[in-house]
Amino acid sequence: MIKFDFSIIGGDRRIACMAPILADKGYRVACFATVGLTEEKNPRIYHAASIKEALEGTRVIIAGIPLVRDDCLFCEEQTSEISISELQRCLRKHQKLFGGVIPEDFRQTCEEREINCYDFMRDEPLTLFNAISTAEGAILEALLHKSSNLHRSNTLVLGYGRCGKVLADKLNGLSACVTVCSNEDRELALAAALGFDTLHLSSLKQNIGHFEYIFNTIPVCVLRKSCLANVHKNAIIIDIASNQSGADYEAAKLLHTNIHFCPGLPGKYASQSGAARLVQYVLQCCRNFL
Repeated sequence: MIKFDFSIIGGDRRIACMAPILADKGYRVACFATVGLTEEKNPRIYHAASIKEALEGTRVIIAGIPLVRDDCLFCEEQTSEISISELQRCLRKHQKLFGGVIPEDFRQTCEEREINCYDFMRDEPLTLFNAISTAEGAILEALLHKSSNLHRSNTLVLGYGRCGKVLADKLNGLSACVTVCSNEDRELALAAALGFDTLHLSSLKQNIGHFEYIFNTIPVCVLRKSCLANVHKNAIIIDIASNQSGADYEAAKLLHTNIHFCPGLPGKYASQSGAARLVQYVLQCCRNFL
């Protein structure tokens, strides 16, 4: 018997904030291991006692971005450790599962069981929206940890992919003197065409000491010990690359580098906006299902 239209499990504040939005639209929502919803009094929101209770009798499951961390369902507050195998056991045929960065083997197993998976991070409009929230959050983190203006500061953006482009543009809007660094000639040409100074990644070590604010979006270790040794003593590094992969953090600690790894910025600073956009996407995908 179907008891709930949606079950929301784990994730960060973005995912949790989807519950009241869906409830206000008239849907019945079960929640488990969500962030900050224990006091929610909406009669359409039910707080399940277990993952099994949350998932049985529901049509659509919404999980976090990422879906999995360290082989467990990602829950920002780590109130519960739910293995990915336990999650799979609780899923039922014909359910729909939404999450971010869904592992391919998990997806294949679900498809074999006729469980449809929708990856938030494979939808281009959603990833662009996510880049906006990430860029704004990165700038806020920089200002929170450094007592100087971005205005007219020498600022370096490492990487010019989706997030790097949005970040460079927003920093430029704050009148920072932005340099884009990449090892891709096409990216450097595009950045130059838009008026940014550019630096090839091969020259980073020799030039990194010129910058006061450094933002890294490259998910490989470009900030090695030899490079970190040349960072100016008054500089700050905001690393938003996934899994702390962008820098040698042991070397940074030894060198007393002012570096901050900042994951999950959309959930931290733009949870309401992110939730509204995710709800829109989910309802579009489920318009002929609910």
